[in-house]
Amino acid sequence: MSAAVETMFYHREKPWHGLGTMVMEAPESKEALRLAGLDWQVVQKPVMTDEGSLISGFKANVRDTDGQVLGIVTDRYRVVQNEEAFAFTDSLLGEGVTYETAGSLQNGRRTWILARLPQRYIISGDEITPYMVFMNSHDGSGSIKAAMTPVRVVCQNTLNLALETAKRSWATHHTGDIQGKLQDAKDSLLYAERYMAELGKTIDRLNRQKLSDRQVQEYLDALFPLLDKATEQQQKNILRMKEDVLTRYRDAPDLQHVGRNAYRFVNAVSDFATHAKPLKERSNYRENLFARTVDGNALIDRAYELVAAA
Repeated sequence: MSAAVETMFYHREKPWHGLGTMVMEAPESKEALRLAGLDWQVVQKPVMTDEGSLISGFKANVRDTDGQVLGIVTDRYRVVQNEEAFAFTDSLLGEGVTYETAGSLQNGRRTWILARLPQRYIISGDEITPYMVFMNSHDGSGSIKAAMTPVRVVCQNTLNLALETAKRSWATHHTGDIQGKLQDAKDSLLYAERYMAELGKTIDRLNRQKLSDRQVQEYLDALFPLLDKATEQQQKNILRMKEDVLTRYRDAPDLQHVGRNAYRFVNAVSDFATHAKPLKERSNYRENLFARTVDGNALIDRAYELVAAA
């Protein structure tokens, strides 16, 4: 496991490289906070020079349990405590929400929550489970982020499409009226059913959109364009990625009941983006992949844009 992961728990199935405390039943927020090792507070302390002089305009975010300095931030920075993040998710999603995994990265500098919504959706014959991801940072390096992440159960492919008709994600900086901003987030993301309903309409439309082999190849060429003056190795890498997606489109067992259509193509790209190992596997690539569940995966979004524009 990458050293970036500090503490975490997971429900039943091992995430990433399997580090953390496994639980057999997905917990509610108070227990999830403890299991994830997030039951600590961020306190802000003055920043001093080695000579003891106060550095004005800055504060140190410090973990109260061990004195770990999480980051140096400006006076404008407003802390969102871990328990507030859980309370936000509880309030947003309502009764029945449980937590699949949560934890901290980089010695507490970044934290995340993955909550599973209690609703079960069957869309075009597929079971799709909606999750809410909440990511926070305590070092001043990133925003507070929350996003819907629907997952196709049979293959664990993410379908977090950037729909024009329903808001999927929200982000804000750690400044100003944080509680007011969190309320704005609730107003923006409230009722996951809205996004899931629009996703259902989109999937139905993609299922009706037939694709020829020529169109699939054109979409692959657009997804993986060959660079000018590409080296021989770069050409091989592009070809390899195209063939990988095409194999998933043609042969993936979970897509055999799906016609040769736009939904099948988007799923093949999602399968590649979600599960294929990168050409150069770095130690933190899985953490970066998880981060894209909030920001959206550019490759999946591009595939959706291509078929939606047809």
